Amino acid sequence: MTTTSIFTPVQIGRAGEDIALQIEAAILEEKIPTGERLPSERELQAQFQCGRGVIREAIRALKQKGLVEIRKGAKGGAYIKHIEAANVGESLALFLKQKQIGPGYIAEFRESIDRVITILAIARADKVEKEALVTETSKLLQMLEGPEVDKETLARHDRELNIRLAKMSKNPIFEWVMEAIQLGYSSQDYALYDQPGYRRKTAENWHATACRIADNDPMKALNSIAAHYALLQRCIDEITEKPENDAESNETYA
Repeated sequence: MTTTSIFTPVQIGRAGEDIALQIEAAILEEKIPTGERLPSERELQAQFQCGRGVIREAIRALKQKGLVEIRKGAKGGAYIKHIEAANVGESLALFLKQKQIGPGYIAEFRESIDRVITILAIARADKVEKEALVTETSKLLQMLEGPEVDKETLARHDRELNIRLAKMSKNPIFEWVMEAIQLGYSSQDYALYDQPGYRRKTAENWHATACRIADNDPMKALNSIAAHYALLQRCIDEITEKPENDAESNETYA
């Protein structure tokens, strides 16, 4: 593709940053489609009228942002990357862990999002979508009936339910944010399926929430959301306190 008309020469000083911003703008404005290869370093040098080192600096910055990926081989180079929710989720999870954000804060944030999503889903989703949510939450209960409980399958189905509900809001931003959270961190929901005493309560709460959404009853649906996060908080508190109690027991009987 020809990108000569897209970019303008840069001035000495903050040339690398300027180049990265120009290419970023071209990507976000879809002047360079996803999957397309950027011009070679030599071509970019000619267009921006700068040295190879500055071009490489700009490409590194774009790669760090996740906008391009570097491929090796005969057809190698810098290619425009399709940004996946999974990638965003992984970055979000790493950021939260590095900042040592406690699970309580994450659950509080998730609850605020879930409340808005639930209200929007009641207002915007159609009858078929609401009935499908009820059906899918029933499957969660059915998974608990077997002799052996597959915790990973339960947690995966829970993630799918959260993403399904977000889609029912008809707001793509809520959908993307929820998908990123679920794929990257899941806000400690998995803890509920790890603990036998909380599995059925969690599944029953999901089903009750879906039924209340299908009944177009926002107050009862929000009460179910609040009950879920109260359950999650108790579960997290118990997990947090257990190591401390175990340590005290070890000291007592040492």
